Amino acid sequence: MYRLISATPSPYARKVRIQLIEKGIPFELITEVPWNSDTATPQHNPLEKLPVLLLPDGGSVFESRYINEWIEAKHPEPPLVPDGIDGRLAVKRLEVIVDGACDALVLMFWENARSESLRSEPWTARQRRKVDGALRELTRVLGDNVYCHGDRFSQADISVGTLLGYLRVRFPQLAWAEQYPNLARLSERLEDRPSFADTRPVPQTIRDAVV
Repeated sequence: MYRLISATPSPYARKVRIQLIEKGIPFELITEVPWNSDTATPQHNPLEKLPVLLLPDGGSVFESRYINEWIEAKHPEPPLVPDGIDGRLAVKRLEVIVDGACDALVLMFWENARSESLRSEPWTARQRRKVDGALRELTRVLGDNVYCHGDRFSQADISVGTLLGYLRVRFPQLAWAEQYPNLARLSERLEDRPSFADTRPVPQTIRDAVV
């Protein structure tokens, strides 16, 4: 059986959890705080980042986008990526946008954790612009469609849905739902899906100081 080292608020880890559930792949969930000194993450990922998928043979796969690519290749049914090259590239493009927005949000989170005298408003503003740019592009691509790409659920919906869920739990002060109602409707539909309902992000307590 696979084991997944995950952090509960992480949109990156949630993407993998959702993909495993959608494909009906059993796995053991190991919840960690990768910032704490007693984390086992460095034993399995030289970059010391979550999530990490631990394989039955003792190997590991890491970096969420690569893990989901690995899962798709090893467990192709049900497919979560289009067969055609254009559709596949369109889904991957959305994943890149979402990961960039999540990276910016994580940087904003840690900047806000610094003492007020050390915070950089220009730095935070730059990250916020990245998030705003991503949301504008995602709302444009989604339009009035039910799914982020094509006429069925895919990795694109997993990516976009986890970004929106992360915004809800870590940045409730950002009024994105009012500004992008089609994304809000998408988020509501996805959060009713069992794989999303079973993986809703919750904050974790970071015990060790990292800033």
